[in-house]
Amino acid sequence: MKKRIAVLPGDGIGKEVAKGAVEILQAVGERYNHQFEFSYGMIGGHAIDEKGKPLPEETIQLCKESDAILLGAVGGPKWDQVNPDIRPERGLLQIRKELNLYANLRPTTYFESLAKSSPLKDEVIQGVDLLMVRELTGGLYFGQPSERMDANGESAVVDTLFYKKAEMKRVIEKAFALAEKRRKKVTSIDKANVLESSRMWRETAEEVAKDYPHVYLEHMLVDNAAMQMVTNPKQFDVVVTENMFGDILSDEASVLTGSLGMLPSASLSENGPYLYEPIHGSAPDIAGKNVANPLAMILSAAMMLRESFGLETEANEVERAVKQVLDAGFRTSDIAEFSQQVTSTTEMIAEVKAMLLDNEAIMHIMGAYA
Repeated sequence: MKKRIAVLPGDGIGKEVAKGAVEILQAVGERYNHQFEFSYGMIGGHAIDEKGKPLPEETIQLCKESDAILLGAVGGPKWDQVNPDIRPERGLLQIRKELNLYANLRPTTYFESLAKSSPLKDEVIQGVDLLMVRELTGGLYFGQPSERMDANGESAVVDTLFYKKAEMKRVIEKAFALAEKRRKKVTSIDKANVLESSRMWRETAEEVAKDYPHVYLEHMLVDNAAMQMVTNPKQFDVVVTENMFGDILSDEASVLTGSLGMLPSASLSENGPYLYEPIHGSAPDIAGKNVANPLAMILSAAMMLRESFGLETEANEVERAVKQVLDAGFRTSDIAEFSQQVTSTTEMIAEVKAMLLDNEAIMHIMGAYA
């Protein structure tokens, strides 16, 4: 198989973790005789510095000409004072619109070896396997007007929550289709007791459910969902919600695994390339120190192999390698327990790569902590 992958390292630790994902994909190509061609583009603060805008046209074109996209992270305090129209995050929102990346998939999986890294009790998180499906191109983040104004001599502000029913329907349909292949349950999150947009969301979910008679649909208000996520997360299978609610809840779900550095994501379009990225930010405070956790980015690459290229075996092998490296006791600082030896970014990448390329690497890893 030959595929072209656009790599957008972005800012902060994005460059370090993106480099790791590329190394792992190269190892997959070596083991399974695939050819992955990597082309690099700019996004976020780096693009502002070089091109004066957070998403240059050449980056958009590169992505459209690629089979899939890897994105590191964007942003940082360096660009906090720039014009809001060209903040690094605007590049992230723009690429979603340009590529019509309407559905964001964020899986949260229990890792037994990381149970102590979570602030929650093991009996609460043991066996958690949920998939957050977040609408990605509508809602408050894109609605207009979004501006400050004068209201009878007093400063005021407006943000607009706007959705077309078709935008709601397509992401809810995606959630049901995914649930049909899993445990056949969809939890739809809204605020229907207050918001008209949520009432339409709930109505649309009910309509879509009629086409999936074997999938159970339940509704949950977002405030209750936030509580249930940390008190009884095992009840969830597929969770679907609008843009802002999904942004918040999927970050909350990171405590189930112990760190944002463990959660990958995939952003799907209707007919173009998919985009893959970790859900963590650019973490400028640790950038360049070789301490960032690359596993969320590596797991995002595994999602790319599965979702974009149909390489189920290869994706499973990457995920297996990550699990076995963790089981062997390797930890970056964000998931290390007290007095546990800390592994650097490059060391963690090397261990996952070794596991992929050589079955004897298992013995090497296990011996390191003997």
